[in-house]
Amino acid sequence: MLDPLLDKVRIVLVNTTHPGNIGATARAMKTMGLTRLHLVSPQGFPSAEATARAAGADDILARAIVCDDLDEALTGARLILGTSARARSISWPELDPRQAVAEAATTAGDVAILFGRERYGLTNKELQRCHYLVNIPSNPEFHSLNIASAVQVLAYEMRMSRPAAGETEKPREDLLASAEDMESFYEHLEDTLFQTGFLKTGQPRVTMMKRLRRLFNRAKPDTTEINILRGILSTIQKPKNRG
Repeated sequence: MLDPLLDKVRIVLVNTTHPGNIGATARAMKTMGLTRLHLVSPQGFPSAEATARAAGADDILARAIVCDDLDEALTGARLILGTSARARSISWPELDPRQAVAEAATTAGDVAILFGRERYGLTNKELQRCHYLVNIPSNPEFHSLNIASAVQVLAYEMRMSRPAAGETEKPREDLLASAEDMESFYEHLEDTLFQTGFLKTGQPRVTMMKRLRRLFNRAKPDTTEINILRGILSTIQKPKNRG
């Protein structure tokens, strides 16, 4: 039987170094009913170590989708959550795991949860793809979680949030713009702002685009709203008629 929440969530591991962490992640996923694993440029996969650490979750590994880049891994995703314990220069909207799962449950369409590299997590550029940053509360003196452990925490919250018998989740009716539609919009927006002279070459341009990404990710526009915004940008870019 399909589970409305568990079946729409994909776990995305970015540039995982140790294949054992991939196997342990598969095990964590299967114990809670998650099945969709995407791997972005993993090192040493497939491997015997990953299979051994999966401890019976071989089917998750067999179905894992290996992607060349993050764009491929996020194709079709409507809500993107990025996990991180590091402070960032520009703050990002944050949720704890329970809040993140509640957001996922009310989102129509696919949800991607990103987990970064073992040593330093997600880059700022990768974080900018996310609607929210998910921070797992932990000991402030030692807050480093293994990737598989972090996946287990989120997977557990998803399992516990499933509706009771006879109840149904009520996702929002409007479909959020997909990851690829949002990236096309940001490219269009930056190009338009540069053409109008609002943006100049250099660091202020980069910082401004980071803040604009944060603004629109927080707004979570749907597909119709993104089309409206791009229509406005296209109109601005058209040369004015001269009489």
